[in-house]
Amino acid sequence: MSIDAQYFADLYANNDDPWAFRTRWYERRKRDLLMASLPRQCYQRVFEPACANGELSASLAERCAELLCQDLDPTAVALARQRLAGLPNASVVTGRLPADWPGGSFDLIVLSEVGYYLNATDWLQVIEQSVASLTYDGGLLACHWRHPIAGCPQDGREVHQLLAKHVPLYPVFRHEEADFLLEYWSAEPSVVDLDEICP
Repeated sequence: MSIDAQYFADLYANNDDPWAFRTRWYERRKRDLLMASLPRQCYQRVFEPACANGELSASLAERCAELLCQDLDPTAVALARQRLAGLPNASVVTGRLPADWPGGSFDLIVLSEVGYYLNATDWLQVIEQSVASLTYDGGLLACHWRHPIAGCPQDGREVHQLLAKHVPLYPVFRHEEADFLLEYWSAEPSVVDLDEICP
């Protein structure tokens, strides 16, 4: 992250849900839209950086064989591990983007509410890492708040402008509302798998 880690430590200092992921209708509705927008019923290996307290992670874990979550804040990591404790296919590690990008390949990478915490140079590196880490039929999903956030080097519009310019994948859909933007790209022109079976 381009923002200092203390920024997130301060957010979690007195609140285990600083963005109200569990309680705000906006967040629950956005999460439901994100999950409903995934074109495949099941994924094998999913990576979710900046997982925060694991609310989205819990939904993703139900749609994949293996979920790797990451966050730079130790409190967030602990909260996400607690949230995912009953889901043996999910793991949470400490890491900072772009330096701590995990090894291996993924058939889904979810970049949700993370881009504006990185400057343009670091965000471009994350985009390149994402594309390089996708399987031959993998998908990249990005979802961001569209308005400026105090202290952040980018806003959601800038984040998605860089994605649009630098993601060499097939665009599958774009959902835009007044407050957020949700997009999905695929390494293949078609994402329909009529024979897929959930693990």
